[in-house]
Amino acid sequence: MTIPALLSDQVAQAFRAILGDSLPEGFCPVVSASQDLRFGDYQCNAAMILAKQVKMNPRELAGKVVEALRASCSQAIPEIAGPGFINFRINAAYYAERMKSMLGDERLGVPLAAEPKSIVIDFSAPNVAKPMHIGHIRSTIIGDTLARLARFMGHTVITDNHIGDWGTQFGMILWGWKHLLNQENLAKDPIETLLSVYKEVNKLCKESPDLLVDCKAELVKLQGGDPENLSIWKRCVSLTQSGLEKIYEQLDIHFDYWLGESFYNDALEPLVNDLLNKGIARVSEGAVCVFSDGFHKPQQDPFLVNKDGEWQPVPAIIRKADGAFLYATTDLATLDYRIAHFNADSIWYVVGAPQDKHFKQIFDIERMRGVQGDFRHVAFGSILGHDRRPFKTRDGETVSLQDVIDEAIQRATRVIEEKSPDMPADEKARIARMVGVGAVKFAELSQNRLSDYIFDWDKMLALTGDTAPYLQNSYVRVKSIFRKLEEGEYTPAAASPELSEDAEIHLARLLARYAEIVPSTLDDCRPNLLAAYLYELARAFHSFYEACPVLKSSGDTRTTRLSLCDLTARVLKQGMGLLGIEMPDRM
Repeated sequence: MTIPALLSDQVAQAFRAILGDSLPEGFCPVVSASQDLRFGDYQCNAAMILAKQVKMNPRELAGKVVEALRASCSQAIPEIAGPGFINFRINAAYYAERMKSMLGDERLGVPLAAEPKSIVIDFSAPNVAKPMHIGHIRSTIIGDTLARLARFMGHTVITDNHIGDWGTQFGMILWGWKHLLNQENLAKDPIETLLSVYKEVNKLCKESPDLLVDCKAELVKLQGGDPENLSIWKRCVSLTQSGLEKIYEQLDIHFDYWLGESFYNDALEPLVNDLLNKGIARVSEGAVCVFSDGFHKPQQDPFLVNKDGEWQPVPAIIRKADGAFLYATTDLATLDYRIAHFNADSIWYVVGAPQDKHFKQIFDIERMRGVQGDFRHVAFGSILGHDRRPFKTRDGETVSLQDVIDEAIQRATRVIEEKSPDMPADEKARIARMVGVGAVKFAELSQNRLSDYIFDWDKMLALTGDTAPYLQNSYVRVKSIFRKLEEGEYTPAAASPELSEDAEIHLARLLARYAEIVPSTLDDCRPNLLAAYLYELARAFHSFYEACPVLKSSGDTRTTRLSLCDLTARVLKQGMGLLGIEMPDRM
């Protein structure tokens, strides 16, 4: 049990003893970590919340609770603050107990989820015949981290790369394959070759509208099952997936399924007919649309928009007048499949914030259909250049994700060569990959996902500040301590920590909070909480290391400090691992 959970139980018992039947049924006081340690380690404002309901002065009620807690709460000193806050100062001895418990626990105190769920996470989702670009970083890295965290918490997680492998662009690619494709270039760099073919055909179509008709005819043949076009399409998908898997391998990201848009093609027509038969959808100007059913207030209705002071309909189109289906149709079919075949309790879509209205409409259509489920749009902002515009190359092209990875590793290699010129080449390459890839991931995950952020090479690879290299270097520094010990000189299982110095107590305090932080990252899908915690832990370790000699100390003090170092290394490695970042033993 985490410290807040333990204190919450004790506060609840105190309220129950004081208020008896007056205590509202199901009331659960919230205990949270203090933002300012001058006021204690944890705090609770339950007395101020309850006081009005039970017609008592909040400070007087808080005083009674504190009095009751002082008789029963051995691990903390409760105090009253302000109009009725209850603050807790945790005893150093209790933090030492927590340390001893963590030393023998592979999970380092992190509890499993009380109610494990089956969660499908939809992320990355690039398009076939196009290279991944910097815009895919956020979905790919955030989605993978959420999957790692959810699995660690005991949930059953299914990851699905819902690639764009169907649609109008394939008419152009099919025509280009037959008329423009250079097979030698395709063998050397399939994705770039297919992209260049698509761009060339797109340009030609603008110059000659008749060619666009031919491309549409190729698409119709594909959708009709033409053997030649199906064969070309399958080759495009296979070549693209092979190229994508190389990038995912570099990022150490893996998917359980690659069920693209094409997988659901046969389900679209029956889905539209079902919506029409149930009266959820109707024909409007030849298209099949879903309109508002009046369930929400206009301000919260995703099918309405306010124009000139009037609420006007913004329907979800699920079949165009020409018979073509849209993303909305595919996404509804995808939801059906995931619920039926994966038994999903929850489905998370890690997709950019501009798709907010789209997902609100999709989820609301599911409500209209009577489909129950926890559907989440895990939205995120944009990656910007220093000019605060979308990050581009100097010639205005979208930055390739492969180029970002390569550049990160090259820059990390230069840093490592400066610090450790005598390191063997193979080890240098391995560590450069850890540092470079880790820097890109941490730069992403340390941000509030809803905020835009500036892509800054120098900042993300710095050995100081809120960066992966700083945390990796902190881990290396801790590990170097243990390399100086004789075999058997430190045994974690035999350690009985005793904390006395302020720097020791503060580091132990932060180590104990790891068990609180990891579960909280899934509350609103916020990996930045874990990233910020790990940075704060590393800073606390450096302060401790400067203030409290480790190897020069002796006896129980030395064992305690080695235990603090041991736990710091383990928390840093496990925590960064949950963010998908490897920790080198040397740098």
